[in-house]
Formats: sequence, structure tokens, C-alpha cells
Amino acid sequence: MSIKLIAIDLDGTLLNDNKQLTEANIAAINAASKIGVNVVLCTGRPITGIQRYLTQLDLTNEKEYAVTYNGALAQTLTGETLTKHTLSFEDYLTAEAFSRKIGVHFHVDGKNHIYTANKNISTYTVGESFLVEMGLRYRAVNEMDPNLEMPKVMFIDDPKVLSKARDQIFAKFQDNFSVVQSEPYFIELMPQNVSKGNAVTELAARLNLTLDQVMAIGDQGNDLSMIKAAGTGVAMENAIDEVKQNAQFITANNNESGVAKAIQKFVLEK
Repeated sequence: MSIKLIAIDLDGTLLNDNKQLTEANIAAINAASKIGVNVVLCTGRPITGIQRYLTQLDLTNEKEYAVTYNGALAQTLTGETLTKHTLSFEDYLTAEAFSRKIGVHFHVDGKNHIYTANKNISTYTVGESFLVEMGLRYRAVNEMDPNLEMPKVMFIDDPKVLSKARDQIFAKFQDNFSVVQSEPYFIELMPQNVSKGNAVTELAARLNLTLDQVMAIGDQGNDLSMIKAAGTGVAMENAIDEVKQNAQFITANNNESGVAKAIQKFVLEK
């Protein structure tokens, strides 16, 4: 069955290590779009962090979609919300307190800003603010707006620090939340059942497609659910082992236009 929907992770997958789109990836996505294939960016970033790439890829019309916050939000590119899941203020309080207990930096992704109660703000939080093009705000816990929409919160720290705390974080939260490690320095906490895989499954149903008509391409733990859900799961050569083990195909790495090679093989040459 021919592929009609391509779900593509951004960092470490579609983008090279310089956070840029390669000409080959742009050309392949444009070619797939021209023959009627839906190309959907599926990322842990908010929509602000992918707008410039959508423009470069010419994925800007009302028939295009994006999955952000690891599946907590799916929307059309004209702003229509398809699915939205947010954490409660109590969830935030629990996670923030636990981050202090284990000595790991922590921040919240709001709708328009990143918020942290860490006075010594992590360099990784500062970097994330630049990466996703969202302002950074210091807010003590008692100053946080309890009505703030929070698609996800993040334990964020030096990989050596985070690796020591990883098992504690997963043990504490995985039964009641969706917990994924998207980078060596990020562990992300979302509402239960939020995942890229669930968002892609819902989007396929909306488009009257079967999962056999879906290809998903990724590299990290937050991509695993969509790799498993898609009829064709593609791991990057630079992917973590668990993603590779669950994929049907391993393409080239993100610096060698692995996305373009997968699209060429499974979509354009069919």
C-alpha cells in the first residue's frame, strides 16, 4: 500500500547537527508533497520552534498539519486545534518539588514562554529558549499562574547529572504520565497517553488513512511510539538502539540527508 502520510521528527532527524535543513531533504519533501503525500513535522518543540522550517519546506497551507510537544498538541498550520492535552497545576507542583529533591534543573513549556523556578538557570534551559524561539521567564513556584496551560514539563540538566536521576524520574512518574527522554539532557513529562504515536494515529484516522499508509522517521525515545505505530518505521543511523530495533529500515544519519533517502526509497521510487 502506498504511503500517504510521512511523520518526521525534527532534531537529529530532519535537521543536521547545525540545526539546518539540507537541500536534499527540502527537495525530497517538496517532491512528496507535489504528489499528494501529507508531510507532518512531529516534534517535542512548540509551534514557534518549527515555523521557519515549515516556511523553508513550503508546508504552510491550510491542509498542512504539525504535531508539537511530543503529541500533546496537534493542529493545522492555520491554527485549528485537532488534539490538545495539558498538565494540571498539581502535576506541575509535584514534578517541580521532585526535581529539587533529586537535584535536577526543571522548567515548564507554556504557550508563549518557558518558565523556571531555578534561580541558577540551567544553560540547557537557556539553550532551549533560543532553540524553540520562546522567551524565558523566572517564576518562583508561588508566583506561577495556576491557570497556565502546560503541555509538558522538562527535567533538564547535564547528561551526567540526568543519567544518574533517570531511573528515579521514570519510576516516580511513568505509571501516571507519559515520560520520554528526547535528548541526553532532556526528560519530558506529558499527560498520560500523550505520544507522537497516538497523535499520528489520530491524524491518520482524520485523513481516512490506515497506518499501513504511514511512514514515521525518528532517532530518539520520544519517536519510538510513532516508529512502532507506523506501517513503515524508519530509524536514523544516529538513532538510539531501541529505535533501530523497532524500525523496519535504517536510513543514513541526519548529516547525510537520511530523511531524503528514506522518502526516495519508500515514496518517490514506488
